[in-house]
Amino acid sequence: MITTILTAIATYVATSIDYLIILVIFFSREKGKNSMKGVILGQYLGTAALVIFSLLAAYGVSFIPQSWIIGLLGLIPIALGLRALFEKEEEEEEEILESTRKFSSLALSMMALTIASGGDNIGIYVPLFSSSNSSEIIITLCIYFLLVAILCFVSHRIAKIKYVGETIEKYERILVPAVFITLGLMIMNENGTFSYISTLLR
Repeated sequence: MITTILTAIATYVATSIDYLIILVIFFSREKGKNSMKGVILGQYLGTAALVIFSLLAAYGVSFIPQSWIIGLLGLIPIALGLRALFEKEEEEEEEILESTRKFSSLALSMMALTIASGGDNIGIYVPLFSSSNSSEIIITLCIYFLLVAILCFVSHRIAKIKYVGETIEKYERILVPAVFITLGLMIMNENGTFSYISTLLR
């Protein structure tokens, strides 16, 4: 059991540490309890989707698309980055009603980013689940979802550090699009999407 717990911790940290930057940016940009809940919900939904996909693949459901198709998910953070680049600055601080309205869109945006960045997660989860029995998988999933909460907590605390929050707020219109667009390009490049498209254009 100790080995299962340590393996779960190691695989989650190895595959999910890149979410730290994304979460810090979201927590720094969005104000209010509803916004925070939306980000956390999105992270959980995205993680759950990756786990379900990996479990199905581990148990022989052969629907895993080619890697270049998975790389197309990189278009999601690119789209979010472009939206952040061209959106109008808010004249006033977000009110409670506005925060409530954005709850679902925040959750969906965070979920999409989590899934889009989850190529390495699937690559590790599938063989791990394939070599684990039912009790080990249950323990692993419990550890994963506990670590999601810890990751969100740590990211939120980092975002509340005065220097970090002020820096992100000051350079938000450059920093946020740059991070998201770069993330999207990296996802597409790592999965060979650009290479595949270039072969089609030859």
